[in-house]
Amino acid sequence: MAEELQPVRPVTLAEIKAARTRIAGTVLRTPLVPLDLGPAFPEVRLKLENLQPTNAYKIRGAANAVASLSDSERRQGVWTVSAGNAGQGVAHAARAAGIPCTVIAIETAPEAKIARMRALGADLVLVSYDEAWRALERRTHPGAAGRFIHPFDDHDFIAGHATMGLEILEDAPDVRIVATAIGGGGLIAGVGSAIKALRPDVQVWGVEPETAAPAHMSFQMGSPQVFPDWTASIVDGAGGKSMFPRMWERIRPVVDQSRTVTLDHVRQAIRVMAETARVVSEGAGALPLAAVLAGHLVEGPVVAVVSGGNIDLANLSDCLSDRTARPARNDGSR
Repeated sequence: MAEELQPVRPVTLAEIKAARTRIAGTVLRTPLVPLDLGPAFPEVRLKLENLQPTNAYKIRGAANAVASLSDSERRQGVWTVSAGNAGQGVAHAARAAGIPCTVIAIETAPEAKIARMRALGADLVLVSYDEAWRALERRTHPGAAGRFIHPFDDHDFIAGHATMGLEILEDAPDVRIVATAIGGGGLIAGVGSAIKALRPDVQVWGVEPETAAPAHMSFQMGSPQVFPDWTASIVDGAGGKSMFPRMWERIRPVVDQSRTVTLDHVRQAIRVMAETARVVSEGAGALPLAAVLAGHLVEGPVVAVVSGGNIDLANLSDCLSDRTARPARNDGSR
């Protein structure tokens, strides 16, 4: 049976601060490190969420959501739907709480993510992307039991992600733009909620691959949209098939701009981070830097959220061996 949905409401600063206290023993306060791209580009600082225990930011929301469960909900266990990072986060938090976890996992997820979810003790049900997306929409799936933790449309999940925004403002008080990937929208809804509560002058930008950009289309049309030409790519952790109406309600008040980037710019960003800063990023984590390299973000300081580093070694090797993946001069023409 699907859960009864609560109305969408803003995530308050008090809830974000409470979440930070609640998850402090589980998540890392990740560093903010400079990335020198030279004088042709704005000042960039990388928020390294790839250094979290599950190598992705999702552990913030998962830890807060699991910690917020009632005793009766804990006894039922939890389940979620994931391409990998949310599943790892929920599995990690569930294992720490001593409760069972099931993940409806997309069968084409990188093997690194599949293996890690299993290692964390999750029971996996592998399904197609379309079947997983239907489970997200319906909040139910045959055989899935326990408390459903939605990987993005969950108030506690979003409040957990918002703790990242507090860290960014404390470590970079001069920041002008904070850029994150947009997948389901939970990351940018959380980070944007914290940023706008404390510094409404700081701009929040979302980035998607051009092969899967329902959020960008939604901003262009002014309403939640279905992306008709969705294509699977190296960016498996961002860019969905549609913008959920409830997530549109959440992100619209806290996001200033949205952009799309090519897969070539994503590969370029992965290579630049590895070569210049020795940072390993997955495709979704590279989207904000890809927007910088594409010339979309020209005023700094820019904080680019590296949302995760769970990339298969074969894909990473392909990106690193691409000798064309070097930053081009930003002359303002793109």
